[in-house]
Amino acid sequence: MAANSAAWRALTSDQRAGWGSLGAMIQRTDALGQAYTLTGFQAYCSINGVNLAAGNAIVAAAPALSTPAALLTATITSTGGTLSVAYTTTPLAASVKLMLYASPQRSAGRQYEGDFRLIAVTAAAAASPHNLLAAYSARFGVPVVGNRIFFSLVNTIGGFESGPLVTSHVIIT
Repeated sequence: MAANSAAWRALTSDQRAGWGSLGAMIQRTDALGQAYTLTGFQAYCSINGVNLAAGNAIVAAAPALSTPAALLTATITSTGGTLSVAYTTTPLAASVKLMLYASPQRSAGRQYEGDFRLIAVTAAAAASPHNLLAAYSARFGVPVVGNRIFFSLVNTIGGFESGPLVTSHVIIT
């Protein structure tokens, strides 16, 4: 966030105006269900925060609004010491990356999760399936049989994100 603030100050007036226009087109909903639009600074931080997380370069000029399509399906597999996700549409569209968020391991009886952390980002236009075992184990430890893991899968392009596809899986072997 500090890097985005410093970079924001270095933008020209025209660039800040472009971000202001983009922010006015991006609508979000707060915790009370009220819709609001972003300021230019919020749009700049949002787009460039996603770009950094996805391994992309920061952009100074506001891009054209572009929302990638969400995944249609996702199937998690954990047999034979693996942990992978198969998804459609596959391969992803050109320049689209899949950001994979996961929860810590939970009780199998749990039905809701709000604690998702980024564990992996695919290459652009990646094909299904994607192996998650190494990335998940590095972040949360080896999955334990009988525990539930929640996943949130988001497509991204140019700093814009699709809606999440949220699913969960109980580790079986």
